[in-house]
Amino acid sequence: MIHAHAIAKTFRPPGGIRELLRGRLFHPPVTALGGVSFAVKRGEIVCVMGPNGAGKTTLLRILAGLLIPTEGRAEVAGRDVEAAGPALRKEIAYVVGDERSFYSPLSGHENLTYFAALHGLPAAAARQRIDGLLSCVGLAEASDRRFSQYSRGMKQRLAIARGLLGEPSVLLLDEPTLGLDPRGAHDLRRLLRDDVIKAGGRTALVGSNDPTEVRALADRVLYLEDGKLRGETGPDGVEDFLGVPRV
Repeated sequence: MIHAHAIAKTFRPPGGIRELLRGRLFHPPVTALGGVSFAVKRGEIVCVMGPNGAGKTTLLRILAGLLIPTEGRAEVAGRDVEAAGPALRKEIAYVVGDERSFYSPLSGHENLTYFAALHGLPAAAARQRIDGLLSCVGLAEASDRRFSQYSRGMKQRLAIARGLLGEPSVLLLDEPTLGLDPRGAHDLRRLLRDDVIKAGGRTALVGSNDPTEVRALADRVLYLEDGKLRGETGPDGVEDFLGVPRV
């Protein structure tokens, strides 16, 4: 379902005052990814680990069609990410752990109604879909509360519900339980793995630095460092692979 073929990404950060005074418009190039290749099978949950700046978020954004790779090619659900255009959006949901794009004065239901309209869902179908998703993520009783009144965990659940509006086959999750308390993180991971991904027959790629999260979610683990794929392990071998004690 996901194929990365030698993906590389180089950024040219805009220059500051010092660079402008020297007649330069940009800082020196920064290589975020340097030729990453891997595949994810249908129905598989693969977690990508690595230190901050390793390239995890850049990789997910390329696969979501939000960034164009400098070199290489990516395919999701049989579609070339760079060429697929809007058709790709129906196959992918990209959910981040620090979600700020909802409208705070609106309720959870109203937020989903707005994004359902952007998906082009007819009103009647949208209402039915939204009610089912809110029930799935445990927000049915809080659907009429303002988003600004939601806890961090509730906001994350609403972000997952929004990602499922288009019935995607592939989920790209960037630190999905970031900032949650241990109980909230545990419950959200169970929801994601059992109810959203496995029961829905979906495929997922998850960026995370939390060994507990990786053990709870992953079928397989990839390790990125300095923009390169350094190795692979099973979920139970994460601490040994990273060289850290198991908590």
